[in-house]
Order: sequence, then C-alpha cells, then structure tokens
Amino acid sequence: MYILLALVAACALGIAAHFLIDGRELRGAALTPGIATVVTAALYTGLQWAGLGEDNVWLWLASILGGVVVAVVATLALVAARRRSDAAKTAALGI
Repeated sequence: MYILLALVAACALGIAAHFLIDGRELRGAALTPGIATVVTAALYTGLQWAGLGEDNVWLWLASILGGVVVAVVATLALVAARRRSDAAKTAALGI
C-alpha cells in the first residue's frame, strides 16, 4: 500500500519536470510523469524484493528520485531526437 505514496510523489515530480524542461510543444503532457511513475513502480518493487523494508529511507529515495531522473533523461533524449528529426525533414523539403 505504501507504493502508492511513492507513485504519487513520482508523478507530481514528473509533472514539475515536464514544465521545467524545454520543448513542451514536442511531446505530450503525460510523457514525463508517466515515465517517472512506471520507473518508480519498477524500482520500488525491485528494491522491496531485494529485502529493503518500507521503513528504509533508501527505498524511498532510490525509487522516487531514480524514477524522476530516468524520466528527465528520457524526456531530454526524446526532445533532442524530435528536434533532429524535424530539422532533417525540413531540410529535405527545402523549407
């Protein structure tokens, strides 16, 4: 049940990251929070299976911050790829 707290925190931080990262017009509003939530769920579950209890601070820090960091890196990579793709298509069309 505590996993819901981690997921809500990761989603909220993912929403904040969405608005802080440039290039919002190139991606959907749910991309960054969605990635953060999915990665946090996987990390939280994996760390619980590894033996970390709900009272361990490393479970919370690693799962929440790890999910947000992965989401930010993935969003930056996707925005950069979209910009390169748009530039290549624009150049190919001669615009």
